[in-house]
Parts: sequence; structure tokens; C-alpha cells
Amino acid sequence: MGGPALDSLPQRLAVCLNTREPAAKLACVHALQADWQAGRIDCAGEVPRIPIEQPGHPEKPLQVPPQKVPRRRADTLPGRAALVHALAHIEFNAINLALDAAHRFAGMPAAYYADWLRVADEEALHFALLNAHLATLGYAYGDFPAHNGLWDMALKTAHDPLVRMALVPRVLEARGLDAAPLIVDKLRAANDMRMVEILAVIERDEIGHVAIGSHWFGWLCAARGLRPETTFRQLLVDYDAPPLKPPFNLAARRKAGFCESELAWLSSL
Repeated sequence: MGGPALDSLPQRLAVCLNTREPAAKLACVHALQADWQAGRIDCAGEVPRIPIEQPGHPEKPLQVPPQKVPRRRADTLPGRAALVHALAHIEFNAINLALDAAHRFAGMPAAYYADWLRVADEEALHFALLNAHLATLGYAYGDFPAHNGLWDMALKTAHDPLVRMALVPRVLEARGLDAAPLIVDKLRAANDMRMVEILAVIERDEIGHVAIGSHWFGWLCAARGLRPETTFRQLLVDYDAPPLKPPFNLAARRKAGFCESELAWLSSL
């Protein structure tokens, strides 16, 4: 007698990706991670993966072009709330990006799927922390407009996991590492120490997420006989990636898998 039938990983990922409301999406992601860790998910038996071009998200926030998002000054309560809201929106998008990295790309090792399920689970925790803090400021997710730049990059890199690993974790998420110390300084000045604590959790986890991207980028480069550093720089050009601007958080990037020659190159920009 065999055991109970295992759930299909692509099908479970698709359910989470398509879930619209934040609370339901978080519950879906946490349940998927728990079932994965308990061995209730099958990633070996491949079912057809139908890419999800627009994942579920709530009706609000209103999506606007990046240049239309209001400026976020941390020295006023509405400005600080807008900053927390912007970070929460990034984390909500990051949940979908991690789920998509696991859903879209078939034929990767089981460890790849384990990594991206863990990332999705941690991004869901980050969103919950930020959303709860936003409520203490008198606001809710959806109260401010937001842009969809993170998902736009998911679509630009949808054809190749190597390009995805290079340009989402190692560019967009790494930029978040660079921005973290500046944001922490603003929040300290505003005496919002709870947000400083939350950002410490997020930065610790995001270093791990960028490191996962660095690992699988290197793995895919090795499998294809490519040199990671020159390939990375070429992809920045080929895909018109957001410009890399100092100041760079070199200590965090070093922990996240950037080698010394890459850090020297960044420092020269």
C-alpha cells in the first residue's frame, strides 16, 4: 500500500500566485512551506506549467507609473506611513516573485524549489510585519498608490532562470540592501524604533535571498560554461537593468555572495 497522494508543486504554487487578498495569500504561502517541509509536496512528477503573467493582487493599491508615486518623507506621520506602505508593497510583490521563480522554471534541482519556497515564506512574514506596523500608524495596505516595477522585471526575465537570478535577486533585491542603512537613519531620526527592528529582520533575510540568487546564478553559469562576472555585466546592458548607483552596502553584498572583484567593480562606478 502506498501513502497518500502528494500534492503537485506547480499546482500549489499556482494557487498561491493567483490568490488576491493579502491575508489569504500569506496563509497559502505558509501552508505550502509547511507542507513542503513535511514531505507532502511532489516536485519530481512534472505537470504542465502554465505561466501566470499577472499574479493575484488586491484592487488597492492603485497602480501608477514609478514617477507618479508620492515622495516619502519620514519626518511626518503621513510620510512615514507612505514609506512603510512602499516597503510593504515591495514585499507583497516579492512574495509573487519568489513563487514565480519556483513555478515558472521547470527542471531545476529540488534544492532550487526549496530555496524559493523559503524565500516566499520569509517575504510573507516581512509583509505581515510591515502591514501590522502600518496599522499602528493609522493606515492600511492600499491607502497609497504604488508602482509595479518589480513584476515588470519578472516578465522581462520570464524566459530564462539564469537571467531571472541575475536581475531580480542580484540587482533589485541587492538595491534594497544598499538602501537599508539610509532608511534606517531616517527612521531613527523619526524615533520609529519598531520599524528599525523590523528592517533589521528584513535585511538579515534579504541577504539570504540575494545569496540564493547568487548561488543559482553561479550554478546556471557553470552548467552553461559561462563566466559569472562577465555574464552578469552583459545582462545589465542587454536587459536595460536599473542603473547601479552608490552608496553600495558592500558588507551586506559580500555576505550575499558578491565576490571581491565584483565589489571592487561596483566601488569604481
